[in-house]
Amino acid sequence: MRPILELFPEELPGEGFRKAQIAHWLYAKGALEFSEMTDLPKALREALGREWRLSEFALVEAYPSRDGSVKYLFTLLDGQRTEAVYMPYENRKTVCLSSMVGCPAGCAFCATGAMGFGRNLTAAEILSQLLAIAHHQGLSPREIRNVVLMGMGEPLLNLGNVLKAVRIMLHKKALAMSPRRITLSTVGIPKGIYRLAEEDLGVRLALSLHAPDDETRKRIIPTAHRYPIAEILEAVRHYYAKTKRRVTLEYTLLKGMNDDPWQARLLAKLLKGLSAHVNLIPFNPWEGAPVEGTPRAGILAFAEELRRLGVPTSIRWSRGQDVGAACGQLALKVPKPLLTPLPEGAGR
Repeated sequence: MRPILELFPEELPGEGFRKAQIAHWLYAKGALEFSEMTDLPKALREALGREWRLSEFALVEAYPSRDGSVKYLFTLLDGQRTEAVYMPYENRKTVCLSSMVGCPAGCAFCATGAMGFGRNLTAAEILSQLLAIAHHQGLSPREIRNVVLMGMGEPLLNLGNVLKAVRIMLHKKALAMSPRRITLSTVGIPKGIYRLAEEDLGVRLALSLHAPDDETRKRIIPTAHRYPIAEILEAVRHYYAKTKRRVTLEYTLLKGMNDDPWQARLLAKLLKGLSAHVNLIPFNPWEGAPVEGTPRAGILAFAEELRRLGVPTSIRWSRGQDVGAACGQLALKVPKPLLTPLPEGAGR
């Protein structure tokens, strides 16, 4: 069977208005079975069930955190696994999606990088994460209005599949999302940033910088040996010039590595003239991590130094740490026990 989520609404099977009906069942109602599509003729439903599949997962497991977020562990149809995180806030519902199994970037602070790279996810596998989460939360997929591709993987190294998934998210007859509510995070792949600028989908770009100088960055991100900061920021400036979208700079603070006041001052100098917001991220510990996080007082001091220098700065205190769902913790670890099983049929 073929994955129906690979298709744009106008490519869906059926004649005329049947395509719109199927799209509505997929993206407004979150149907998991063709038999649920009761306004379609029975013969069409049976034909769809023979040729197409609605989910890319053999198994879906949910691990709720004390703070209300939920980590999802997905077993793909080939047996490999990936993860996503649901984060409900008072005024929005956000999902953090993966673009790969594992990740080739190997960032020192990230448990996913320590796993190594498995494979790229297809556009259908990326979208299926959102639909499965919506089903488990009792939501219409269209009620999830914020997407961050900050889970497992480097989105700009799987850009073809990521862009296809994003275009379906934006499509008026699919998820009808606002591009301003979709964020792609990258460790800094200049070629991918330039392509994203040319596509000009209106999505937000987040750059995982983590250091203001190449020497320090090479200790934190192995791929920094290939792409110096100057080359990455040149691509980011092009992205801003082309799209007029403010860029977010992600910066995980690591004790004794990138948290000195001189590094805050150098970071402010690097960002001069660029419309950017710095998002400081406390390190989320994981077993076997080769680094240690900056203490809270140091995080606050670093943030204050940046603000003193006129750099818009916030601190992203993580959620889901108790179930391994926080930034940098995704590593297919299963918390014990499973707190809330999924409802019948959610893993199909």
